[in-house]
Amino acid sequence: MDSISRLEQLAADPRANVRRKGAPDPNGRCVVYWMQRTQRALDNPALDVAVEAANALKQPAVIFFAPVPFYPHANLRHYAFLGQGIPDIAERARNRGIGFVLRRYPEHSLLKFCDEVKASLVMGDENPLREPRHWRELAARKLRVPLWTVDADVIVPSKLLGKEQYAARIIRPRLQQRLEQFLIAPYNPKAKVEWLKPRGLHALPNDGSFDITEDWKELDRSVQPVDAFRGGTGEALTLLRDFVTHKLAHYPERHNKPEVDGTSRLSPYLHFGHIGPHTVALAVENAKAPRAAKDDFLDQLITWRELSINFAHFNPLYDSIESAADWAHRTLAKHASDKRPVTYSRRQLEQAETHDELWNAAQRQMLHAGWMHNYMRMYWAKKILEWSESPAVAYQTAVYLNDKYFLDGRDPNGYAGIAWSIAGKFDRPWFERPIFGTIRYMSGDAAREKFDADKYIEQMAKLTQEATSM
Repeated sequence: MDSISRLEQLAADPRANVRRKGAPDPNGRCVVYWMQRTQRALDNPALDVAVEAANALKQPAVIFFAPVPFYPHANLRHYAFLGQGIPDIAERARNRGIGFVLRRYPEHSLLKFCDEVKASLVMGDENPLREPRHWRELAARKLRVPLWTVDADVIVPSKLLGKEQYAARIIRPRLQQRLEQFLIAPYNPKAKVEWLKPRGLHALPNDGSFDITEDWKELDRSVQPVDAFRGGTGEALTLLRDFVTHKLAHYPERHNKPEVDGTSRLSPYLHFGHIGPHTVALAVENAKAPRAAKDDFLDQLITWRELSINFAHFNPLYDSIESAADWAHRTLAKHASDKRPVTYSRRQLEQAETHDELWNAAQRQMLHAGWMHNYMRMYWAKKILEWSESPAVAYQTAVYLNDKYFLDGRDPNGYAGIAWSIAGKFDRPWFERPIFGTIRYMSGDAAREKFDADKYIEQMAKLTQEATSM
């Protein structure tokens, strides 16, 4: 197969989106992979397509990774985790013969880099959130060579679903019927022409010795890094092995108990792209665990996660209460003037200064671990609705805290969770009650019947003490 035919075959992949058409630059010397959302060199379908394109052109492939301090709502906590993953990316790229060039703001220009290395073709990854999507549209207009993006962080390519899916029961069978086609192991092809860095090409150290946030004067440094998680593909794979070996078999009965370490804790790594859903799903499929446990976990990883990504992909209001269904708007409006038992300011909520010790414990987990158990996330958001002066204020507060403190915030999963909790997204009307109307309600008493709330509160008190005594 000649190079043009092979490129046409790659461009026809359901994951690929040709954003700037045309033939590769005949004077080009390499294929550039513009890494953003999918920060890994293992099981990365976007990088795989870049390498295959480079092999077809008999050219080397190089990763261009250039963090910027103005990524929406990102702060030091997020950049520290991101930076911890860089050495792993560089090493795994080298092992595949792929180049890795690290730069940072203000030397972050993709166009300048492509001119320097004489790119023949640029590959990128997909991201459904509005600002990164805009950056891809801008790059497509300004680049002088073809630009493709590849949907690398879902099992089933988002565009194949065609439109917003309104419930798990709707999207589940549509995903299931495509799993045989798309739930296959990424092949991690090696570059046939090894990348050799041109003399004089500027690149930062990628061994972890360099602070990528150095001299970023405008960066929010008020939110400190956490000890609970360390970034990187290797760290993610260690967590995954531990989960499938020791926790998966008990997942159905333990994953809704916040005081028990019964979940995978992989959401920060999935958010930053340090591990991919294919890797996780196939490890679960191959594990020695009951089929029911596997199905329970895979439903969370595939159905609910990809429902969230579908939401962000097709609904431009994904981080606003305006994304709610008509029935939710009506019921929240009807009860907007209901008397609240208590109201708290954003600052009081942020500092975990409420009368509810269970809620405070969840907020402290957010503050000091950068993560929160999923059951508590639902309880956390619903109480913000109950204690805010209006549903719109509650929604804005939840999004603000989600984006600021969670390592896996600023993500379709986080926005979908807030939409479910406060605006009934993906849910159905329940029994009517004050403030919530027919939005599903959660109470502290009901939570205490499901798990050992006092133990969870004690654990978060210890976490807070350790974090604040350092």
